Amino acid sequence: MKRTLALLPAVALGACSMAPKYVAPTPPVPASWPAGDAYLAQSEAGLPLVSYKEIFRDPRLQTLIEQALRNNRDLRVAAANVAAARARITVTRANQFPALDVQGSATHSETAGQVTGDGWSYSAQGGISSFELDLFGKLQNATEAQRNTALSTEASARTVRLGLVANLALAWAGYAADKDLLAIAQSTVANAEDSVRLTGARLKGGIAPRADLSRAQQVLETAKGDAATQTAALAQDINAIRLLVGAGFDRSLLPNSITEVSKGLAVLPAGTSSEVLLRRPDVVSAEYALRSANADIGVARAELFPSISLTGLLGFASDALSSLFDHGSFTSTARGTASWSIFNAGGKAANVKVAKAQRDAALATYEKAIQTAFREVSDALADQGTLAERLRAASANTAAAQDTARLTEATYKRGIASSLDNLVAQRTLYTARRAEVAVRLQAATNRITLYRVLGGDQATAPQEPQ
Repeated sequence: MKRTLALLPAVALGACSMAPKYVAPTPPVPASWPAGDAYLAQSEAGLPLVSYKEIFRDPRLQTLIEQALRNNRDLRVAAANVAAARARITVTRANQFPALDVQGSATHSETAGQVTGDGWSYSAQGGISSFELDLFGKLQNATEAQRNTALSTEASARTVRLGLVANLALAWAGYAADKDLLAIAQSTVANAEDSVRLTGARLKGGIAPRADLSRAQQVLETAKGDAATQTAALAQDINAIRLLVGAGFDRSLLPNSITEVSKGLAVLPAGTSSEVLLRRPDVVSAEYALRSANADIGVARAELFPSISLTGLLGFASDALSSLFDHGSFTSTARGTASWSIFNAGGKAANVKVAKAQRDAALATYEKAIQTAFREVSDALADQGTLAERLRAASANTAAAQDTARLTEATYKRGIASSLDNLVAQRTLYTARRAEVAVRLQAATNRITLYRVLGGDQATAPQEPQ
């Protein structure tokens, strides 16, 4: 019996595996990023391993990110899911080992009011019950499947973390852009009010028609409406940042302008090889899901073979406490059983087909995750390649519109230019300033997007679960 018990763990752990050998699939994407006018030379630089602090260099944004990593509820949910997935590994792995059970009882008896002896009898029993020999690797593969599921869950948690950092940076930049747009609207309101007063005075003097005043009032009311819209947008931006941070925050951590935001964002270049996408958390999660599905095939195959279990009971039994542990009270039993389903209408064989189909689906999901990642990076690089020219053009357009508005207003006050010319110049300047802010926000968004789609922060690589 002792030899049998000693051999059980070795037999369980030395089982053969019915799972097919896992071979990592070839990434279904080109070996390098697209090249051309839209992509420029920055795509040739190697992609460094960085943390968010190397990309988001503004200390105010770093402070907000640190608060979010401590307080965000989505991260807490993800962390709890990881903890549960890791605990399930232990639950599944426990089936590979014998279960030791102990039972005890005490009984008091008497007959017709007469107690025999001290009236008490005691018994204790312990041993191994219903232990399945894992001859075909069913339990081992089930543990492997659960381990890979846990790693997939942990990679998903890193996806949540990556998304949180990127979304907070986007909200921070969005606040800056809305603040600039509010300042532009308020400045336009002030200029339009001056224009309304001047046009009103000309109307009273009989040198301007009422239509000029109406047009000036249109510009004023449009600017007032935009100012009100941007005021609401700023409040919504603050609410979004508060939700991402998971708590209240110091308003002094907010940026003052979109130009200020751009200065605090470092450029994250793309790597020359598209294999860098293999480290994206969503791609890692899909690969571990594929590994888990591969191990499930081994579980299903093992179900086709006999199930062999051993039951061993070791115990003590006695009528009196004083003799409970005497040599003669020791009892032992051992039993082995084997079962094999001869006919189950093809159910177990179908389970193998189900597992293979699920593995094929996981493979397709994995490949699509890589293809999606490649497309996202390619789009971001195409955007990055033309942003410099768009920003230059927007800045030049704003400067020209500002010069035109200044000159037109001066000639209008001297009675040379018409009121319509002055109003058109004001509207053109207003539109140009708003368009420049939009391009600057797009440039900041592009840098943040590259941080996210390339896998972003590599400072939190997952640990192998035990």
